[in-house]
Amino acid sequence: MKLKRKLLADLPRSRRVFAVAMFALAALGIALISPRPADDQVPLGEQQVVETAKPRVCVHTLLENEVREAKIKRSLELTRELGAATIVQFFPWAYYEPQPGRFSWDGADRIVRHAQRQGIRIIARLGLVPGWARPSSEAKPTTLNYLPPDSYEKFAHFAAAFAERYAEAIYAVIIWNEPNLSFEWGFRPVDPSAYTRLLRISYPRIKAANPTVKVLAGALAPTREKAGSGAGLNEFDYLSAMYQAGAREFFDALAMHTYGYHDAPSAEPDPERLNFRRAELLREIMLHHGDEHKPATITEFGWNDHPRWTGAVRPSQRSAYTVQAFEYAEKNWDWVDNLCLWALRYPADTLSYPDNFTLISADFTLKPIYFALQDYARGWARSEETWLPPPRAG
Repeated sequence: MKLKRKLLADLPRSRRVFAVAMFALAALGIALISPRPADDQVPLGEQQVVETAKPRVCVHTLLENEVREAKIKRSLELTRELGAATIVQFFPWAYYEPQPGRFSWDGADRIVRHAQRQGIRIIARLGLVPGWARPSSEAKPTTLNYLPPDSYEKFAHFAAAFAERYAEAIYAVIIWNEPNLSFEWGFRPVDPSAYTRLLRISYPRIKAANPTVKVLAGALAPTREKAGSGAGLNEFDYLSAMYQAGAREFFDALAMHTYGYHDAPSAEPDPERLNFRRAELLREIMLHHGDEHKPATITEFGWNDHPRWTGAVRPSQRSAYTVQAFEYAEKNWDWVDNLCLWALRYPADTLSYPDNFTLISADFTLKPIYFALQDYARGWARSEETWLPPPRAG
């Protein structure tokens, strides 16, 4: 990320401020997520069912760094009330295998059991490398995104164990996140062949552990970076190189990220412009390589309405564009399984423009866009009276 990049060509570098904040939360999560006694668990409540008229509506949650279980439960209750039947949720490897072969699933268990009780299915994003699986020293430190080739088997072992443990709750797993950005590849030159090797090793292990789970590849970042850039590589060249390296047999669906920035969702796709329909150009590459039978999942998309960010739109535009994007996909993208909006809520406010990607603030204040999307997802008539208090008489 699950982040939201600058409008101009240097966009990957601008995500680092938010990424540093998220990594700080990740470090806090590693320190604080620990086993809790059974009598300290938040009651699950009665089994729920998501009432939705639009089953492709999905939101990206960030519950891995939420220490209080009550907030996990409340976030998922609001997801159900929104009418979203599916979430994308990050499950960091570093949290759940702190020592080789010794798993600590308590944090993941909390998220999964509350999602199941709310009737929500999970697309699980896997990544974040534990210290024991990567080289690091004071002279040459490595980041949590640095996965060395000799740890691909170790990651595959974790992914298989995860897929087996949560077979009843997990609909799909995403192998890594935005590997076409240097930052997400451990501040190394991006390497489609190496990522394909990771798929080649992980895919059969996951399918052996859980034959019904879908394995999603890619989750590629929208960027215009050209070959030789130190920041990354555009998603079109990266995906083409994945196919050339033999990736086709090692994923069931392609995960795509596609943000709107200033453009309406109907704006024509263009390799040199970042907008919502840019995903159609990735689809063309899939078709070119004979993968028309495979679906895609939009695992991140959305608009931002921060008043001082260069990539933002007005709040009213954000609400309208978001609903229009779902409507456009409903009419034109029969190859997309789910559209997962970035993001439901952060566990803490960033006090910067990323906060304006969320539907709910950290203190659980519902934003107007939440109600606009709820109208669409639940099939309610769209009017001001459905999500704003009516005017008082007199």
